[in-house]
Amino acid sequence: MAATGLDIIGLIREQQDARRYQDLHWEGSFSEYLGMVHENPLIARNAFQRLYDMIVSFGTEEYTEYKKRITHYKFFEDPFEDGQDAIFGLDVPLMKLVQIIKAAAMGYGPERRVLLLHGPVGSAKSTIVRLLKKGLDHYSRTPEGALYTFRWVGDGAAAPVFPEELSSSPEAAARLQEEGMPCPMHEEPLHLIPANFRQVYLDHVNRSVADARRIIVEGDLCPACRFMFNQYMNRYEGDWTRVIEHIRVSRLLLSEQDRVGIGTFQPKDEKNQDSTELTGDINYRKIAIYGSDSDPRAFNFDGEFNISNRGLIEFIEVLKLDVAFLYDLLGASQEHRIKPKKFAQTDVDEVIIAHTNEPEYRRLQNNEFMEALRDRTVKIDIPYVTQLDAEIRVYERDFNQRRVRGKHIAPHTIEMAAMWSVLTRLEEPKKVNLTRLQKLKLYNGKTLPGFTEDNVKELRKEAEREGMQGVSPRYIQDKISNCLVADIEEGCVNPFMVMKELESGLKHHSLITSDEQREFYRELLSVVREEYEDTVKNEVQRAISADREAIARLCANYIDNVKAYTQKEKVKNKYTGEYEDPDERLMRSIEEKIDIPESRKDDFRAEIMNYIGALAVEGKKFDYTTNSRLQKALELKLFEDQKDSIKLTSLVSSVIDQDAQEKIDVVKSRLIRDYGYCEICATDVLNFVASIFARGDVKETEG
Repeated sequence: MAATGLDIIGLIREQQDARRYQDLHWEGSFSEYLGMVHENPLIARNAFQRLYDMIVSFGTEEYTEYKKRITHYKFFEDPFEDGQDAIFGLDVPLMKLVQIIKAAAMGYGPERRVLLLHGPVGSAKSTIVRLLKKGLDHYSRTPEGALYTFRWVGDGAAAPVFPEELSSSPEAAARLQEEGMPCPMHEEPLHLIPANFRQVYLDHVNRSVADARRIIVEGDLCPACRFMFNQYMNRYEGDWTRVIEHIRVSRLLLSEQDRVGIGTFQPKDEKNQDSTELTGDINYRKIAIYGSDSDPRAFNFDGEFNISNRGLIEFIEVLKLDVAFLYDLLGASQEHRIKPKKFAQTDVDEVIIAHTNEPEYRRLQNNEFMEALRDRTVKIDIPYVTQLDAEIRVYERDFNQRRVRGKHIAPHTIEMAAMWSVLTRLEEPKKVNLTRLQKLKLYNGKTLPGFTEDNVKELRKEAEREGMQGVSPRYIQDKISNCLVADIEEGCVNPFMVMKELESGLKHHSLITSDEQREFYRELLSVVREEYEDTVKNEVQRAISADREAIARLCANYIDNVKAYTQKEKVKNKYTGEYEDPDERLMRSIEEKIDIPESRKDDFRAEIMNYIGALAVEGKKFDYTTNSRLQKALELKLFEDQKDSIKLTSLVSSVIDQDAQEKIDVVKSRLIRDYGYCEICATDVLNFVASIFARGDVKETEG
């Protein structure tokens, strides 16, 4: 153990950065700080300005979705803990949140509001705030995010002397001489400049700053620092330049763990709640030292509002707070002031962000006595994810090969669970020719005949409450976890196990309020099962017809015939060399695989040729894999041509000849190699698909 300990110590010795530590613990005089502000005014930003710059500093990406320009902020990918708190599928709500923070940073009004994240349980409200807090912690340790505070010290001599009037206790004076008195609310040092001179200084500093980045320093010193300031002003008969000789400015590192600049307040039992938790309380032990409970040095400025100054405060389930707390919240948001016991109103500079669930928010709307809070609140809806791919990423973050040990998760297991959860959140489409599953696929970027981007945009617009109800991701995560730890012999978890667990859990789901809702969720599970059947049938078919060269040849033949058909030309027979009419039988045998009726064949063929033409205009080469419908039709056609040689249905019989077994083993190896199956789930899925073929449920096996 000793050797291991020495190795660790040696590793830390090699990796530690003494220079960076010195930078993070810089200390200097007030005049030195003024010089730093002159060189880089951004170190004096307020809390909203710093929060916005922090988010943007990680970069952005822009993309277009349904003709709407969307900005993706990379900050919400959680660059601090390898994506542990990454947010998926909520770019639009997050974009609105950042826009509000930007407006507040520019002083346009939202800086005097409570930012309220509103949404159903499990919609990532807490995760968003947790990310913001982690970000501020990290950003304050970077050169770009540096900020500073100050402390009061003695005369700077070997034996510093404080004026007697600063303390009635020699013990307190000695401690003050030795350690100094840090500003209890780690304020911006520019507060030390008298108000009548401060604006002149800021105007000078802001000459080198763009209008949108102007430095705004509002407010005054906290009671403790104001007390010290006044005492020194009395001592030096109003000579401010002598007063600031007692100031040492130092780097401020925001940290929730250290309760510096980042705070969290959570409602407790009403009998145990006390508003001093927000604004601080008297330290009765210090009254004996300073002689009075109205001496600011006998007061602990350690309420959540106090310690969150210069940063951010989070209110968990804010609407469950007692009314007495809400008064403090209103003052802190609108006036940027709080009222500690027995002291004047105290200025604060912090972002107030809260979150709540829908029932509490409805109660707020119906409570006429809460108008003041409603008026000072900016609500940002944080809905559930309604895009399948994003929902899958939520679960894959927890259930992946790195984290799941000892069991294999079969392909499509997480996908089907995610599909069901998203279906529960979607509103029923108002278009009669559109199912909920088709709507899910449209939202996920798939194309459907007859639906344009404008149609999808209209679908989103008409479903105003979409994503504000449905099944929480936590329910899905719990059920997948149950399957992974279930005491079963199989080393593989498949979609049927998870769907069974999801269905059985509905009996005791605490958020399902009616039998109708429970039955509706069961019906959606049936929809997902049918989709899974189609998915694995297609997958097995592709594994059987996995000859890409054969598909490419079939595609080329089809395209040649379609081109001749649409342009009313003939096709050259490569064997006879003669020109013949397009092969209608070949074209229809492929088109029928994806249910293109006879009456629509001309439209489909024209669509294919237009698609190829559009690619050619963009300088791109056509490949059958770029058109999912055509690819599916070609694979099904090739499967039909080859299935008799495979004899998959022999799997459900008791006797399999060697030749058939060898061909089935080839298909199984393709499933393992190309589709992520293991030996167990590959065998299971082949048996499952074989049973379907044996029943004659698949149209391709008829006749």
